Amino acid sequence: MQPYELIATVAFGLEAVVVRELAALGYEAKPIQPGRVLFHGDAAAIAEANLWLRTAERVLVRLAAFEATDFGQLFDGVRELPWEEWVPADGAFPVKGRSVKSQLSSVPACQKIVKKAAVEAMREAHGVEELPETGAEHQIEIALLKNQATVTLDTTGAGLHKRGYRPGYGVAPLRETLAAGVVQLSFWRPGRPFWDPFCGAGTVAIEAAMLGRQIAPGLNRPFAAEAWPAVGEAPFRAAREAAERRRLPPLTERILATDADEGALKLARQNAVAAGVEEDIHFQQRDFSDLSSKRDYGVLVTNPPYGERLGEREEIERLYRTIPDVLRRLKTWSHSVLTARLDFEELVGQKADRRRKLYNGRIECTLFQYHGPKPPKKRVEADEAPAAELGQPPASEPSANDAQAIGAVETTDLPAKAPAKKPFAPQPKEQAFGGLRDDAGRQAEDFANRLRKLARHLRKWPTKRGITCYRLYDRDVPEIPLAVDRYEDALHIAEYERPHDRTPAEHADWLDHMVRTAADALETPRELVYLKRRARQRGDDQYTKFAERGVVKLVGEAGLRFRVNLSDYLDTGLFLDHRVTRGMVRDAADGKRFLNLFGYTGSFTTYAAAGGATETTTVDLSQNYLDWGQENLRLNKLTGPQHKFVREDGRAFVESLPEEPLYDLAVVDPPTFSNSKRLDDDWDVQQHAAPLLSSLARRMAPGGVIYFSTNFRRFKLYEDALGGLSAHEISRQTVPEDFRNKRIHRCWVLRKQDSQ
Repeated sequence: MQPYELIATVAFGLEAVVVRELAALGYEAKPIQPGRVLFHGDAAAIAEANLWLRTAERVLVRLAAFEATDFGQLFDGVRELPWEEWVPADGAFPVKGRSVKSQLSSVPACQKIVKKAAVEAMREAHGVEELPETGAEHQIEIALLKNQATVTLDTTGAGLHKRGYRPGYGVAPLRETLAAGVVQLSFWRPGRPFWDPFCGAGTVAIEAAMLGRQIAPGLNRPFAAEAWPAVGEAPFRAAREAAERRRLPPLTERILATDADEGALKLARQNAVAAGVEEDIHFQQRDFSDLSSKRDYGVLVTNPPYGERLGEREEIERLYRTIPDVLRRLKTWSHSVLTARLDFEELVGQKADRRRKLYNGRIECTLFQYHGPKPPKKRVEADEAPAAELGQPPASEPSANDAQAIGAVETTDLPAKAPAKKPFAPQPKEQAFGGLRDDAGRQAEDFANRLRKLARHLRKWPTKRGITCYRLYDRDVPEIPLAVDRYEDALHIAEYERPHDRTPAEHADWLDHMVRTAADALETPRELVYLKRRARQRGDDQYTKFAERGVVKLVGEAGLRFRVNLSDYLDTGLFLDHRVTRGMVRDAADGKRFLNLFGYTGSFTTYAAAGGATETTTVDLSQNYLDWGQENLRLNKLTGPQHKFVREDGRAFVESLPEEPLYDLAVVDPPTFSNSKRLDDDWDVQQHAAPLLSSLARRMAPGGVIYFSTNFRRFKLYEDALGGLSAHEISRQTVPEDFRNKRIHRCWVLRKQDSQ
């Protein structure tokens, strides 16, 4: 008996994986067109392929392939086929079809012609007039591609992705066949750590466990051909018995599957039980940001959310931008990330070592792979399963057609004479995400030397002036654009945004290295060193909270106490560069009515109250900062009804005041730009400062003083627009001597002219 021509259908991009799977079963196979792999075999092959193929969608019997440019050719080609050998007289034989780039473009018309031809052939062959179609279903497919007609019978029935362990589907579920393909495209094999940090319903982890234990994916489901007289139950029964004998005991290295959603984890656990791999997977509720492992040479395979599961596009993008900073913790791991976000590499700031276009149903996805270092060579223990028994042939260097080794690549599995390296073979490297470049050591040494020198230089200066918080380092080494401030026994390090050629993960590791260097050089415990990334301010970024550690410290300055937060905000709550200006305010505050616009945490207000101001008003949009300001007053026992805190926009507050002498002393220290949702229109310091100051002047007493400051270096103050205020820039006097950057801010003293 001649073997049948069989076709395994597969999602685009996984054809090479199916070829490998069939080779492991002993069948020579080749792709004949995108999504279709041809092999030959008998009824036993039909059963084995259906039972064992993890990444294929269906197994078809190809009955014929011929040219068909008109309906007559199509009818004759179908009419000649031996339908009676496959479909009994009572068999059901529905017809489905598709047509691509063919003259016969009407699929319904082609279906009707095929049905009519098959009916005529079977009536004649079976010697009957009626075909009741009450028996088992024999699904016929007519596929036309460039005028080539292919007629097939579907031996599978429900798609092979329906393993039977996942009765319920969540939003945009990952197909089991695709999950199995992604696992096999990774470098994982049993014995190596495996982690899916966005496990959802657990599909990736379950497919990996089934692969590792050699559990046939179709073991617990029926197939259409079992009910066909031409194939029958016998080959499937034999295949299932053989599959049961190949099943391995539970994995010694459990798979880790985590997700932030407890509801998804509950479903995942149920699915694992149904698949018979509950002992092989450790499910745990954990946020992606908490991912870490002490295990080496693991493999991370995941399908992070990319659609509606996390809501808006901005939220997804924020999540993706955290990926390199999280994955750099897994220094020896390899990573495979499947996503429909085509801008994934842009969002994570790093090109993948390999990428492969795949489809999850109709959703176009890309598998981005980042290769970690190869594990060291080791002997293969007797109880380790050869790769061929895991559903793929023994691992070897990938072929040019594969573009990636399928399954795990272990150096011990290579032939005695290793093949030559292919052009795309990844170069050895330390880690997939992050790592330090060669120049990091020299930079750290320069940084440490400069810190020690500055620390010696400033050893006595703060003590003589009663200063406990000061700037120690400010981009003194151009390659290290950091600012290092000492807050008594703690260090606060802020990064300035500067161009560099490091990936985000490499840069994060570089920053960590510089933090360790600063801690060691200044003999500060590392738990007392706090790092902030000071990017150029956009919108109201200066008010953004980006951590929840709550490291609050009480520090002293000029005999006063202030609450600072070293961990959670871009700024600590006490601008050290305004130390001198605060002293000027205190010296001028006695008996004055004081206004603090854009008050932030009220440090100017505390100085004014300490200087004897009769009343103070602090205005800010943030209730959090107003509460902070009140706490600073309480720390210094300066509370009372004369100190008012107003939650309002500075411009709106001034415009709401009557035009009469209300204040004698004021501080206006606004942001450069703000687009807060609580503002009617955006704030731009260059555009809006002069009108605000002019309006405030009408509420100042004759001879009243306004201290105006801005961090915008290109700011121009047009005195003719100030409405009765004289202006004198005092920036040189207000920048403290510990700030080598004398342009850290610009400051003016504005004086209300006495009435004539």
